[in-house]
Amino acid sequence: MYELAPVLKPYFNTETTEEILVMEGTHAASHAARLAKVQAISAYPITPQTSIVELLSEMCSNGQLDAQFIKVESEHSALACLVGAASAGVRTFTATSSQGLLLMHEIIHWVAAARLPVVMVNVNRALAPPWSIWADQTDSLAQRDTGWIQFYAESNQEVLDTILMAYRLAEQVMLPVMVNMDAFFLSHTAEPVALPRQDLVDQFLPPYAPEFRLDVQHPRAFGGLAKPDVYMEFRYYMQKSMEEALRLWPVVTGEFETRIGRFHGTMTEAYRCEDAETILVTAGTITGTSRLVVDQYREKGIPLGLLKLRMFRPFPVEALRSVTRGVKRIGVIDRNLSFGLGGIFFSEIKSALYNGPEHPLLNGYVAGLGGRDVTPAVIRQIVDHLLASETGEDLIWIGVKA
Repeated sequence: MYELAPVLKPYFNTETTEEILVMEGTHAASHAARLAKVQAISAYPITPQTSIVELLSEMCSNGQLDAQFIKVESEHSALACLVGAASAGVRTFTATSSQGLLLMHEIIHWVAAARLPVVMVNVNRALAPPWSIWADQTDSLAQRDTGWIQFYAESNQEVLDTILMAYRLAEQVMLPVMVNMDAFFLSHTAEPVALPRQDLVDQFLPPYAPEFRLDVQHPRAFGGLAKPDVYMEFRYYMQKSMEEALRLWPVVTGEFETRIGRFHGTMTEAYRCEDAETILVTAGTITGTSRLVVDQYREKGIPLGLLKLRMFRPFPVEALRSVTRGVKRIGVIDRNLSFGLGGIFFSEIKSALYNGPEHPLLNGYVAGLGGRDVTPAVIRQIVDHLLASETGEDLIWIGVKA
């Protein structure tokens, strides 16, 4: 292994690392699926996700990965075929983006309600029309009520690590997980990524062995009709498993840190929030730029902090309330939009704080839709507006050329 640059040494644990490669976010997802030893992969190409399944196809062809690679005719079929594979008791993987995710919507509900621990990567891309291939988180956030656990990654390393941890969590609570990355800002940008040793991954993520599966020797019925006297209980237990995911996720991330040597935070990640009077809330790649801006304001003596949301479903209400205790102002930056209301993360945070003990001023900023750059100057504009605010505002458009 070559000598790491000093700036990388604190982040990459060389004792637990097999190899460090410079790779795009899509390929980080591919390598995560390989390290997880998935057994069934369904593939349908859609920009900017295509590179994920292309590399997995090569891995299956050259013997790096022993998995059934299934080429399908649509994204709907891509997820539908994994219903069968996961029901048969094998570890499954697929990836999609934007319109493809929307085409899956019926099966997305089915996978969650069938309690199948599928892991899927979604490359966040703006929805049409007009056509766009650039970053926007509305596609995955439109699936928030389907019963899928959702994570949002800031870096390519976080993409790889989150996928590995997602399998561990999914197979404990028997719910599917969607790992999201911003189109092009991560999917097609190359960064150093540390690939953990396979033996350590195997210790962290043992083979999938579900209690219930399709088995001709032990026949069972799956997905049958539920009458009104039992249907509600199915949903009750899904909700209880979501709550269990909140309890288990810190355990999973803690074990990953112990075995692999990396920690990305649990449900949220706080930056310079200990004495902050004002906090920005972000998800995805806007976070890194915002961290730079926080440092700039700190140099001026302004107590600004940053809270990154990693987990969106289940929503980390108590973690959010804990970090924002004593804060006077919160500004939520949304690269998404719920028409008729505003930013989706903003509305979730507002709801989470409503029954809490404190009610800071809360502003919702919508920026960066369709991949528009959210630069340090844009974030400084948001911070200056937030610092000058005397009452909360639900929807503030940033950068619209109207």
